[in-house]
Amino acid sequence: MSEKLGSEPGTRNPEPKTRNSNSHHVVIVGGGAGGLELATGLGDTLGRRKRAVITLVDRMRTHLWKPLLHEVAAGSMDPDQHQLDYLAQARWHHFRFQLGEMDGLDRSRRTVAVAPWHDEQGSEIIPRRTINYDTLVIAVGSHTNDFGTPGARDYALSLDTPRDAERFHQRLLNACLRANAQHEPLRPEQLQVAIIGAGATGVELAAELHKTTRELLAYGLDRINPEHDVRFSIIEASPRILPALPERLSQATEGLLHGLNVQVLTGERVTEVTATGVRTAGGRLVPAELVVWAAGIKAPDFLESIDGLETNRLNQLKVKQTLETTRDPDIFAFGDCAECPWPGRPHPVPPRAQAAHQQASHLVGTLKRRLGGEPPLPYRYRDFGSLVSLGEYSTVGSLMGKLIGGAIFIEGYFARIMYVSLYKLHLYALHGFVRVFFETLARIITRRTEPRVKLH
Repeated sequence: MSEKLGSEPGTRNPEPKTRNSNSHHVVIVGGGAGGLELATGLGDTLGRRKRAVITLVDRMRTHLWKPLLHEVAAGSMDPDQHQLDYLAQARWHHFRFQLGEMDGLDRSRRTVAVAPWHDEQGSEIIPRRTINYDTLVIAVGSHTNDFGTPGARDYALSLDTPRDAERFHQRLLNACLRANAQHEPLRPEQLQVAIIGAGATGVELAAELHKTTRELLAYGLDRINPEHDVRFSIIEASPRILPALPERLSQATEGLLHGLNVQVLTGERVTEVTATGVRTAGGRLVPAELVVWAAGIKAPDFLESIDGLETNRLNQLKVKQTLETTRDPDIFAFGDCAECPWPGRPHPVPPRAQAAHQQASHLVGTLKRRLGGEPPLPYRYRDFGSLVSLGEYSTVGSLMGKLIGGAIFIEGYFARIMYVSLYKLHLYALHGFVRVFFETLARIITRRTEPRVKLH
């Protein structure tokens, strides 16, 4: 993972760089919400005018906005209708796309090592290679942190990727089909779902599952009573749900969950996940056929030893307020994989979609200044508040955060509109207003001809 990657057998050595005023190479690793917005913004400005070569690297072929994964898992959203092809986006917005996963860095030679890419059968499609950079931006996001809990890797599912979400949906669908076909009574854990972690993902997943399972069972699965046979539990180690959000928002959300008959267990630390349920430190056993781990995040493990860059205990790269890494001004990092200082606060900028969106916009300006020989400006996080969607049941949130000296609590239809607008802002950054308008109109029309829940 260090300086010898370029000379290992089977590794392509980097081609000599041809440096001139029009060949500044910007490499962005990670095509999540922030990384893709940055690549698009730089492509439309620097790439289009041939002022720089922009390259995006990601291990997936397509992009899906991560906050939508709970809807994919529940079956209320078909990912094929919302995924964006990286190659198409690259062509439309004047940047290059490389398929693969970064697994090393050579800062002395300014090269990124990309692991071989294999198909589902294990055959190598793209060999190991290195990519030259003049400016490197790392935006590889984060994944679920199970804290080494016994049984978590074997019996709990995470929602880190669209593939994870689709796998959960298939297991949920199969569990319902199995239960509907059997003649013997349901086992204690059958059709029970335990969600570990009561952050936004866990809470939104519980509400979405409550709605979609009832719609799913309406399609001929008449031997299952959704009110008595299907149960959802949320397990949270903190004293309340949504611990990172305002307490009023937490209380309102918990009241809505109780109204949906979702069991909320707070102050319960999970000590083991088994094939039939979840055990907590308090001695409680929560029966569950399906377990979702949605508590805690950490950055990818390879960042911990990436050629001398400074990281914290969650593998996040430490960055200055300019988003430059603390030990290399040619390398920037942002989003969930970076620990960015928040002046005046005891903790760093929170890992939220709004932070990644703001940082991507900031870096577009920073890298344009960099090409002009100007120093980077500091990034300042603006807290626009928080929104939590409980699907069609309700949406609650607090707007504006500290920008107006306090938070405005909102709920209901207006809050739902604000929640949906967050996704539309992401699409707007990628496609512009005209395309987003017509795609939204088309989905409103086609949605009326489709099942309200994914049945396969």
